[in-house]
Amino acid sequence: MGRRANCYDNAAMESFFHTLKVELIHRERYPSRACARRAIFEYIESYYNRQRKHSAIGNQIPMLMEDAA
Repeated sequence: MGRRANCYDNAAMESFFHTLKVELIHRERYPSRACARRAIFEYIESYYNRQRKHSAIGNQIPMLMEDAA
């Protein structure tokens, strides 16, 4: 955290939640909270973290970046 009222402190999380909502939440209707939780967990663990290209690492897939290191 930086100084008080710095709008860039939360930019990474805001970007993540925007992506989550656009790619997953707004496209579905969930019958229960448990179904929504499962879908969000699966999205984060299987797609967002492993297969989605991340601009912070040169638009590479994280698994490929780890293998190269």
